[in-house]
Amino acid sequence: MEIQDWLGADNQLGMDIWTKKYCHDGETFEHWLDRISSGDSDLRRLLVEKKFLFGGRILANRGLQHHGLKVTFSNCYVLTPPEDSIESIFECAGKLARTFSYGGGAGIDISKLAPRGAKINNTASETSGAVSFTDLFSMVTGLIGQHGRRGALMLTMSCDHPDLEEFMSVKTDLERVTKANMSIRVTDEFMECVRDRKTFIQHFDRPESNQKIRKELNAAEFFEKLCYANWDYGEPGCLYWDRISSWNLLSEFPNYSYAGTNPCAEEPLPAGGSCLLGSMNLAAFVWNGRFDTDEFTKAVRICVRALNDVLEEGLPLHPLEEQKKSVSQWRQIGLGIMGLADMLIMLGYKYGTPEAVDFCDKLGKLMMDTALNESAILAKEKGMFEMCVPQQIVDSEFFKYNASEETRELVLQYGLRNSQLLTIAPTGTLSTMLGISGGIEPIFAISYERRTTSLSDHDDYYKVYTPIVQSYLDRHPDIKDDADLPAFFVTAQNLDYRDRIKMQATWQTHIDASISSTVNLPEDFPQEDVYNIYMAAWESGCKGVTVFRDGCKRLGILSTKEKDKKAEEEQPMHEDTKRGVVEVVDDNVIGKKRKLMTGCGSLHCTAFFNPVTGELVEAYLNKGSTGGCNNFMVGLSRMISLAARSGCGIEAIVDQLKSCGSCPSYVVRTHTKRDTSIGSCCPMAVGWALTDMYNEMQAQIKGIEEEKPEEQPREVKNPCPKCGAELEFQGGCNVCKSCGWTKCD
Repeated sequence: MEIQDWLGADNQLGMDIWTKKYCHDGETFEHWLDRISSGDSDLRRLLVEKKFLFGGRILANRGLQHHGLKVTFSNCYVLTPPEDSIESIFECAGKLARTFSYGGGAGIDISKLAPRGAKINNTASETSGAVSFTDLFSMVTGLIGQHGRRGALMLTMSCDHPDLEEFMSVKTDLERVTKANMSIRVTDEFMECVRDRKTFIQHFDRPESNQKIRKELNAAEFFEKLCYANWDYGEPGCLYWDRISSWNLLSEFPNYSYAGTNPCAEEPLPAGGSCLLGSMNLAAFVWNGRFDTDEFTKAVRICVRALNDVLEEGLPLHPLEEQKKSVSQWRQIGLGIMGLADMLIMLGYKYGTPEAVDFCDKLGKLMMDTALNESAILAKEKGMFEMCVPQQIVDSEFFKYNASEETRELVLQYGLRNSQLLTIAPTGTLSTMLGISGGIEPIFAISYERRTTSLSDHDDYYKVYTPIVQSYLDRHPDIKDDADLPAFFVTAQNLDYRDRIKMQATWQTHIDASISSTVNLPEDFPQEDVYNIYMAAWESGCKGVTVFRDGCKRLGILSTKEKDKKAEEEQPMHEDTKRGVVEVVDDNVIGKKRKLMTGCGSLHCTAFFNPVTGELVEAYLNKGSTGGCNNFMVGLSRMISLAARSGCGIEAIVDQLKSCGSCPSYVVRTHTKRDTSIGSCCPMAVGWALTDMYNEMQAQIKGIEEEKPEEQPREVKNPCPKCGAELEFQGGCNVCKSCGWTKCD
């Protein structure tokens, strides 16, 4: 089988995703199936039939440990929350960087950090507050790259923290904390104060300075501001922490607690915790308008075993020792679903109706009971998870609600292999690759345009017609207009939010972890109704929710509006041009040229400028007849041109070029022939040349005659051993003002 046979020859987007994210080093699709299934024939069949897919880290990384690569199979980590000390905060940042470097995403709760103004015993006298460190963790996320993706981070804060208002407003500054999701941990007490319009007391005790900080918060007013921030900016979300803590298999374990959630909030985890993900495609179990319950039950058992196999393989591959220890003790897996909306359409159910909710209620309970049953059988075969106490599991309200009597007897006798079993992740990339709906969400739109920046080094635009709609239209050629589609074709934009919450709450009764949930809203959605969404989600037993309004200031990856990309790119550049818009250069530019002498011989630098503003728009570098790497010069000139055409000023470009280090061949030639252009390497010389040509161009458009002395070979009497520039004698020592070298170091 080839990839186009699996995904369909017309699913170019899906094939691009597979090729660029999950295919390793040009392997064939058959080889990929072998690597991912690792000899499990039952699992391989589910993969081929598109009934199940592991999470992205497993699809990309399973088996690669045999090639010596440092990769993890886990998408989800929660780091040990930093304590209230500068050492602990930066230690946490280091652990975050290490986790990202292995390909994992992470969550950090900052509730233990002192609030702004608290007394500290150093030269600052008082702390800048917990929220100030969100920028640090966001910066780390942006710095540590991952193959085909950036790191993912969730930052959370408890509603008890006195800095909560500041935390809530961070994302209203579009330049701050751009590399992290943010959510607030709210308690039942807090939500009751919101509902009853009562004062909520926030508190923070700091033994180091004997401070007991208390703050009165008007809960209702704060929550209304939070709802407005969500309406206008899409963050922060809400995590209903008491529901998270009480509705799971470990609620009766006295010493167990959750420390935070993963970046998409579907996995509450303990300090140092981690979880593996995999999702079942519900649409693939529908045949001729009927859901195959028997096949689904068999598949759940296969998937639980497959995730446990990956958990075993991945134990030594976690980035940190605390993560290896936590996974070994608790053995969390996260089996979830995708394609729910497609399944309902195929069954003829309208999303959110009593018939659809009732069907999902029965399906969710069957899934949970089957997963529990299989985990108990695995415990019989291989042993229960290290911290397992069977009686405490069966005493949990969650277990009582979801387990059959047969399962209860198995768990009492053998325990469970896993402390956590089911979750519902967003499955955005996986579901897009397969052409189905993601997680429990309704279909986003009948058709849409998708922009992706993680698959290549530039924006790619795909016009995607929702496959389930196209499939129906193919079978019903008499339908000529979208308005003639049956009523069960509801989308995220026209679904009543109450039906959306009702569906999430129904599934949550059968999910021991959590559900990644975003309620998508139309642009004209009333601001005051966001309050009703959050209250309804809390009252119905959801563990968390966020909203995203079409047209809000923080744009989404999906847009239902047609965009003229070409016209957008051809907009004239201004100082306030949006980042990422690349100017198209006309032919009427003015060119200037400089011949440079480098360590490898001559280098020709040609620059083109806007004839009106005199700004740099393009640069071309070509080596002379001797030495040097032409490909490097072509690449450098392309990047200079791209930066200039994207609105980056020449000062910033030259500053980067002049920040490069010294080139040995450049220094040697400076010492011997003393004819090199100013600088200590090719990029630095180019920077000086661009500055010279820019100044000349500015003088030209202003009508100023500029006298340029003929360039003479540089005579360096006392050369710097690092960059070749003239040394100066200062403070009793030789100092280079060009690169900073000093003989006294």
